[in-house]
Amino acid sequence: MEHESYGIQVNGNSVHHVNRSLYQAKMKIRKPKWNIRASEMSRKTFNPIRAIVDSMNVEPNPSKNMIALSIGDPTIFGNLPTDDNVLQAMKEAIDSKKFNGYAPAIGYQKSREAVSNFYSCPEAPLDAKDVILTSGCSQAIELAIAVLCNPGQNILVPRPGFSLYKTLAVSMGIDVKLYNLLPEKSWEIDLKHLESLIDDKTCCIIVNNPSNPCGSVFSKSHIQKIIAVASRHCTPILADEIYAEMVFSGCKYTSVASLSTDVPILSCGGLAKRWLVPGWRMGWILIHDRKNVFGNEIREGLVKLSQRILGPCTIVQGALEAIINKTPQEFYDNTISFLKSNSDICYTALSTVAGLRPIKPSGAMYLMVGINMEHFPEFESDVDFTEKLIAEQSVFCLPATCFEFPNFFRIVVTVPEDMMLEACTRIKEFCEQHYHLHTDSIIQDIV
Repeated sequence: MEHESYGIQVNGNSVHHVNRSLYQAKMKIRKPKWNIRASEMSRKTFNPIRAIVDSMNVEPNPSKNMIALSIGDPTIFGNLPTDDNVLQAMKEAIDSKKFNGYAPAIGYQKSREAVSNFYSCPEAPLDAKDVILTSGCSQAIELAIAVLCNPGQNILVPRPGFSLYKTLAVSMGIDVKLYNLLPEKSWEIDLKHLESLIDDKTCCIIVNNPSNPCGSVFSKSHIQKIIAVASRHCTPILADEIYAEMVFSGCKYTSVASLSTDVPILSCGGLAKRWLVPGWRMGWILIHDRKNVFGNEIREGLVKLSQRILGPCTIVQGALEAIINKTPQEFYDNTISFLKSNSDICYTALSTVAGLRPIKPSGAMYLMVGINMEHFPEFESDVDFTEKLIAEQSVFCLPATCFEFPNFFRIVVTVPEDMMLEACTRIKEFCEQHYHLHTDSIIQDIV
């Protein structure tokens, strides 16, 4: 029996004859194998808070109740409920049975009108077309980065700053450059450092005001200087303003867009913090483009990106107009009064603790505390310091390494007052037990 064969020319030279039957038999032996790999985007996605917290192998002191000053969720202890009018708005939206279907990807027109009317001002006017509703402020930030930046470009991010900026950018192949905030100047931006980082691949500057994790609030004049830097380099600003208006008495909040005459701004906000409903996942992007620098392209890009998940919860959208318009000023004032009181308690108590340097906050719901590590030689880092604080005192503060700013820790001031007082007492006791007077300090005292 003859076997069918055919020739294969190799490198344009000799012809090799291959037995077709044998070749096909060998090919049948090579069975396909499963080889499923996680995508490059998933492999690049890294949340430093989760990485550091999950790596902490520590148990709290069983003789003391745990006090978590680490979680930026104002609802967790039940002492900061949202307003009854907010709840009523949700009940009415559900009972209406009008909001059970899909909404437009960028949100209902009426809901966007409510947001635009609430935030519009003569210095930064808004219409419904300037509003994109999103699934929380986090998605607003994600869409804003995605529409402004391409892989290989870079964004400028505050240090210390909210870790999500870097998490999102790196997963998209976007480089992150960290500009410094200055604790000695109440966390103002180091403007010279900021400007030195801008190059031809910089696609936006992220400005977070009021700040997480710092609790700082920029003055009007400082914001004007930030805008001037962006203007000189024709770089748009992504303004994370989720804590808008959450400022303490004696301090005034100013939105970035209200001071910009030429720099286009994408302002990200939402219900989470001011209305105390982070789990409802309602955010928005406000498009401020008075000189039409963005043009139609950025607006159309945001619409297309929104179409990937078809927008936030429709029931919350249905309640949004009533939530925004019927929440009384007294509710906002009471929230701020509580946060300021707790911040004052914490700042005053820890200011007397040797080895610690709290930075007085002006808003949001956070306070940053510096650790003079030379006075705590048994601890290798802020992570080590906060681990031992959990183990000995059952007080959990986030090490600021999570925010790219070692030798500090962040305190969330939303806990009930008695817990804040107890936590400060425990922190003081912990520091007194571990504090060592530095040799240089002893020599200076003798001299």
